[in-house]
Amino acid sequence: MAKIFNVNGSCKPAKHYMVDLGTRLEEIKAMVDAGLYFTVHKARQYGKTTILRALADYLKQEYMVVSLDFQRMSFLDFADESAFVGGLAREIGKALRNMEEIPDDFREKLMEMAAGRDRESRMAELFDWFGQWCERTSKPIVLIIDEVDTAVNTQAFFDFLAQIRACYLDCDITPTFRSVILASLYDIRNIQKNIRPNEKHRENSPWNIAADFLVDMSFSTQDIARMLEEYEEDHHTDMDIEEISQLLYNYTSGYPYLVSRLCKLMDERIAKDRGFSDKSDVWTKEGFLEAMKILLNETNPLYQSLKRKLKEYPRLRDICYEILFAGKPIPYVAMNDYIEVAAMFGFIKNTNGIVSIANRIFETVLYNWFISEEYISSKIYDAGLQEKNQFITGGHLNVRRILEKFVESFDYLYGDSDETFLEDAGRRYFMLFLKPIINGVGNSYVEAETRSRERMDLVIDYRGEQFIIELKIWRGNAYNERGERQLSDYLDYFGIKKGYMLSFDFNKKKEIGVKEVILGDKLLIEAVV
Repeated sequence: MAKIFNVNGSCKPAKHYMVDLGTRLEEIKAMVDAGLYFTVHKARQYGKTTILRALADYLKQEYMVVSLDFQRMSFLDFADESAFVGGLAREIGKALRNMEEIPDDFREKLMEMAAGRDRESRMAELFDWFGQWCERTSKPIVLIIDEVDTAVNTQAFFDFLAQIRACYLDCDITPTFRSVILASLYDIRNIQKNIRPNEKHRENSPWNIAADFLVDMSFSTQDIARMLEEYEEDHHTDMDIEEISQLLYNYTSGYPYLVSRLCKLMDERIAKDRGFSDKSDVWTKEGFLEAMKILLNETNPLYQSLKRKLKEYPRLRDICYEILFAGKPIPYVAMNDYIEVAAMFGFIKNTNGIVSIANRIFETVLYNWFISEEYISSKIYDAGLQEKNQFITGGHLNVRRILEKFVESFDYLYGDSDETFLEDAGRRYFMLFLKPIINGVGNSYVEAETRSRERMDLVIDYRGEQFIIELKIWRGNAYNERGERQLSDYLDYFGIKKGYMLSFDFNKKKEIGVKEVILGDKLLIEAVV
């Protein structure tokens, strides 16, 4: 059976194309060897379950590994202490079913607790049996629990953590687990911060004994390249692995789900219904951009989670808006609840002390969402929509004509507006004007490295072609000449000879319009509005 790229559930080496987990497993084993307790807390669909299953297999030569999944326990299993002890005993009993060296009296006790024959089962009693088991086993025991989010807001789980903490603190006196590993979206050390807004928070988390989990689970370009090399051995597409790996990383920043989803779209969707003759044509920059178009226009759990959190935290939504459209630098302060939550969910990251969106795909999804909220009432969007047919010539995007028409429409609609309004809205209005023109065929994104209050570079992908437009506030001729040189250097990075500039000039004697500037071997089309 041929391997596939997987985005549903954990990845299995025999069935799925995967990155090499070897280095990560070595790092985690070192934590286990040191007797550390910790949480693998990463964003949704970040490979937590995959790494835990691989870890269980990786450790089994030296350790007895007990792997549990709280998703297998029912809601009623978390109702109270007795129910939790019974449910936990049941799941441990399942995990030990095929293991040797399990004391008979321990198995019998688990069965008794699981069956509910002891209606007053106590957590402390269960942990006493754990201690006896750990003392009698020939291998140290490692306890791994996946999906602990299921229980994170229950008193029973809180008490369970308290028992683990007590065992950890007394490990030099009383035999206990060598290591306890929890997998969660949340950092369980902050269990006192109930993630649901406007509810009473818990205090004094018993999981404060947990070590930092610093293993990088995102995919590097080298990780992606090795995965593609395996795919290439099977399919012989003659792809440029270095180029495709770099494209995948540039757009996803190594977010595992997004990397795998794009690969899956290229492997399964593009060749079948997007006009590419075979997989050799698909695994190219053009095929990648086609997959990007599908990804940006679909609905998936990641996007839904992003939208839900921005609605729950309006201030976070405001911050994202200010970053994207105004280029406003927002300090990364982890103690702010909205920043902490957004980072935990993988939507933002800390870039040199400043909040930034986690990857280019999330940025583009947010741009599209924010802009879509203004479609109905936006006159500049209507102008782009009404004139869209004149901007496509022979299947190619005529960006010069877009700038000419935008200058005309913007001056007519907003030419008399005050400077503050135009500084805040100008770039957003150009993106609104552009959206109906490229919608359904192309996409656009902003290069995060160039985004500031003064300027940002907008990259348009349209039918395999890329166009670079620098959007900036006019600050005089010297500033403009510096901007021209910056744009020229940026065009070199993309290997493009023609670039575009759109300047918002607030001088009353300004001369609006579009002109051409030759700079070395580059042609710059400059528009002033």
